Amino acid sequence: MARRRKRKKTKRKTNVKLFNFGGSGKKRAKTSRQPLNLKYAFSILVLAAVFACIWFGFLFLDKYVKTAIRLEEKQGSLYLVDVPLWANEPLKEKIYNAARADSEDLKLDADAAWSIQQNIKDLVAWLEEVKVQTTSDRFLIKAKWRKPLALVKYGLHKYYVDANLVLLDFVPALNLAVAKVTGLKFKTKPPYAGEIWQLEDLDAAIRILTKLEQMDKALTPDKPLLNEIERIDVDNFNGRKNAGLAHIILYTADNTEIIWGAEFGAWQRNLEAPDEEKLAKLYSYYKEHGTLLNGAKYINLRDPQDNIFQPIDKY
Repeated sequence: MARRRKRKKTKRKTNVKLFNFGGSGKKRAKTSRQPLNLKYAFSILVLAAVFACIWFGFLFLDKYVKTAIRLEEKQGSLYLVDVPLWANEPLKEKIYNAARADSEDLKLDADAAWSIQQNIKDLVAWLEEVKVQTTSDRFLIKAKWRKPLALVKYGLHKYYVDANLVLLDFVPALNLAVAKVTGLKFKTKPPYAGEIWQLEDLDAAIRILTKLEQMDKALTPDKPLLNEIERIDVDNFNGRKNAGLAHIILYTADNTEIIWGAEFGAWQRNLEAPDEEKLAKLYSYYKEHGTLLNGAKYINLRDPQDNIFQPIDKY
C-alpha cells in the first residue's frame, strides 16, 4: 500500500511537471505573436497619417478656393457708357481689348482705372476726353465718341474721317451710312489714327457733309438725306481740272448726280447760288419727293434760280 501511494504521489508530481511544461509552451506561443501585433499597430499609424494628410489637404484646398474667390471678386469688368447706336460689336471689342492691354485680370482699384484710361487714350482714336471710374464691381468708361463722316480709300487701305478731319482706323459693318470721298489728291501718306489729315480737298468734302448732317438733324431726323449719299467727288476741286465745270459733285446710291459746285464758302467768286440756297433747294426736293433716288438724272444746285428748282427728268 505504501508503495502504491508512493507511486501515485510520484505520478502526481510528474503530472504537475508536465502541466507546467505545457504552460511554458503557451508563453512561447504568446511571444511568437508579438511581431504581428507590431505590424498591426504600424499599419494603424500609417493609416492615421494618411487620413491626417488628407484632412490637412482639404483644409488647404478650402482656404485656396476661398482666397481665389476673394481675388475673383476684386476683378473688375469693363463697361462703356452711352454707346452710340452706330457702334457695332467689333468696334466695342476693339476698345475693350485696348483698355486691357492684353491683361486678362483687372484689379478693381484706382491704379487699374488710370491704366485703362491711358491705354484708351494711347491706342483708341475713336474716343476722346476719356474718363474711367470704378464702382463696386466694374470700370465705367465715359468718353466722347468720334463719329465717322467720310470713308477714304488710300491704296489697299480704308480709313474713316470725322468732322474735324481726324483719321479713324477702319472697322467694317458699322451701323451707319458713311459717304465715300473720291478724287482726292494725296500729297503725303495718311497720318496715324487719331491725327488730323491735312488735305484741302478732303476738308472741302467734310464741310459739305457736315452741313448735310446738321440739316438732317434739324429737318429730317427720322429719315436722314445723308443716308442716300453714296459718295462725294472732289476730283475737280477748286477747278484744278476744268474751271468751268462743277468743282464738287455728290452721287446717290443709284448714281444720280447732285451738282453742288464750288467748295463751301466759294460760291460768290464762282457766280453760283449761295451755299444756304443750295441746301434749301436740295432739302426742298427731298421733302417733296421723299427720296433722291429714281427721280432725276441730275439735280443742279449750282445755278441761282430765285428759289425755283426744276430737276432734269431722268426718264
